[in-house]
Formats: sequence, C-alpha cells, structure tokens
Amino acid sequence: MFSRVFYFFVLLIFITSCDQFSLKKENTLQKLDTLVDFTSVDFSPSFKVCDSLIDKTAKENCFRNTIHQKIGEELKKHIFTSKDTINETIFVDLIINSNGEIVLKEIQSSENIKNQLLALDSIIQLAVDQLPIVHAAIKRGMPVTTKYQLPIQIRLQE
Repeated sequence: MFSRVFYFFVLLIFITSCDQFSLKKENTLQKLDTLVDFTSVDFSPSFKVCDSLIDKTAKENCFRNTIHQKIGEELKKHIFTSKDTINETIFVDLIINSNGEIVLKEIQSSENIKNQLLALDSIIQLAVDQLPIVHAAIKRGMPVTTKYQLPIQIRLQE
C-alpha cells in the first residue's frame, strides 16, 4: 500500500512540475511592415519594347506612349462622321491584372459622343483586345493589378 501511495505522489509531482521545466521559446516571428501604400507601385507595367530602359520615369513614359500609340493607330483606321463639331476628351479605364492582361473596365464619355459616335465603344474595345500582354506592375517584388486611365481627345468637324 505504501508503494502505491509513493508512486502516486511521484507521478503527481512529475505531472505538476512539467511547467517548471519547460523552456521558453523565443519569438522568432518577424514583425511585418503593416503600412503599405496601395496608391503607388514600385515598378509600373511595361511593354516588351520598354524592358531595355532602366530609369523608372523613362519606363513609365515608354508604357504610356506605347499604349497611346497602339490605341490611336486602331482608332485612325476607322472613319467617324458627325452632325456637329466635337472637341471633347473621353477617359478609358483599363485594368492591367497581375498576369499582364489588359481589360477594358469603363469608357467615360459625354452623352453627345455616345449619341453621335455609336461605334466608338466597340472600336475601343477591339483596340484594347489587340494590345499585347504586358509585364504587370510590381509592388514589393510581386506582380499586382493596376488601373490605368487613358485620356483620348476626340476632334471631329462637321
């Protein structure tokens, strides 16, 4: 009987003393920088022809000029007629996803342009669909989705 009580107390001491012998674990988790500026990217999207440029501003200008040129060339292929003189700017919102695909989100234009140039939206959609795949914008070393607003000046005479 004494041995049972002795073994019970020894077992009880081992069970309750486990907390006394535990080693402290150091917190090896690194604190993350939680402040992320989502209004800017480290590297803007770029076409293949802009890859040779090193300067960030020159690369952004190359992208902007290339996209304007490619959509402008497509618009020049079509003949537009209007009853009235038009001198307005429309805004084309493009989404460049992390895979480098360009998607037309929205065309912001006045009612005057919508009524007089009915085919303009479909021509812009066709021009956007024909754009080559780009290298996506980079934020913290990872490709991210960005929005680009393309202004297009529409000038037509009667």
